[in-house]
Amino acid sequence: MRALLAEHPDMPATVIAERVEWSGSITWFRDNVRRLRPEHRPVDPADRLAWAAGDAAQCDLWFPPRKIPLEDGTTMLLPVLVIVAAHSRFLTARMIPTRKTEDLLLGSWQLIQQLGRIPRRLIWDNEPGIGQKGRLAQGVASFAGTLATKVVQLRPYDPESKGIVERRNGWMETSFMPGRTFASPADFNGQLAEWLDKANGRLVRTIKARPVDLIEHDRSRMLPLPPIPLQLGWRERVRLGRDYYVRLDASDYSVDPTVIGRMVDVTADLDRVKVRLDGRIVADHARVWARGSTITDPAHVETARRLREQFQQPRHGSVGDELVRDLADYDRAFGIEGVA
Repeated sequence: MRALLAEHPDMPATVIAERVEWSGSITWFRDNVRRLRPEHRPVDPADRLAWAAGDAAQCDLWFPPRKIPLEDGTTMLLPVLVIVAAHSRFLTARMIPTRKTEDLLLGSWQLIQQLGRIPRRLIWDNEPGIGQKGRLAQGVASFAGTLATKVVQLRPYDPESKGIVERRNGWMETSFMPGRTFASPADFNGQLAEWLDKANGRLVRTIKARPVDLIEHDRSRMLPLPPIPLQLGWRERVRLGRDYYVRLDASDYSVDPTVIGRMVDVTADLDRVKVRLDGRIVADHARVWARGSTITDPAHVETARRLREQFQQPRHGSVGDELVRDLADYDRAFGIEGVA
């Protein structure tokens, strides 16, 4: 038994019993395996971390255990992006449509703006939308470079380096969620914002202070916000098809049919979807969070109907006298002039 545990410390007790051909009580055998296992499991010490003012913010996704009603009448479990300033424990959070890179960066920028300054490090685990195995997802490096900050990806089995934000996730689940109902993602974010104002005014036992009292000192050591607006969100250049719809995140949005066949620029943030032709807006919709939706502007439908009627009308061509030719001209052209 000890030899198996030394080589495979997590081997189930039932498998060990089978390997050693145990024929006695399995309960007695399990109890002894449980007693011996810690002696053979490798030790993973956890250091106590100190967080300097302005140095870091811990980032994570929290999935509230309740489905949120969407525009099409369906409900869905949606992610909440959470960013906590590590020194002051100041908590910011908001629900976002997806965990894709575009929405993660949009949400991160909004929460950083709420902080008012930029932490020198943004600490993430291996969230696919941010990066995995030491490689950042497309767009994340340029986002960090524009902010002059650094995105740090934690190695596996390092929960202590992100324990502050994970404890805040659990706190929101047990303190914010109970007894609440939500009519939409916007309603969720509105209620969450009110609760966060109160939460940041409560005493944090581990630091013996309130986050709202420490955040100014934390900000003073952070980096300033960039002087120019960030170009974030969904961006795509496509040729508008005959059905005059463009797709963004599994939903379709109508576009002015007069630009069918032209290359248009599709952009979106957390709230709006806009389509432009040479800088001119040809579609502007509220972004829907439901999957597989079709969003139509009635004006686009009316324009399409009018264009379709014009296309289907018969085209009458007029022939003038100048197009009438003498048949002798054709005889001469084919070399049959004078043939009886």
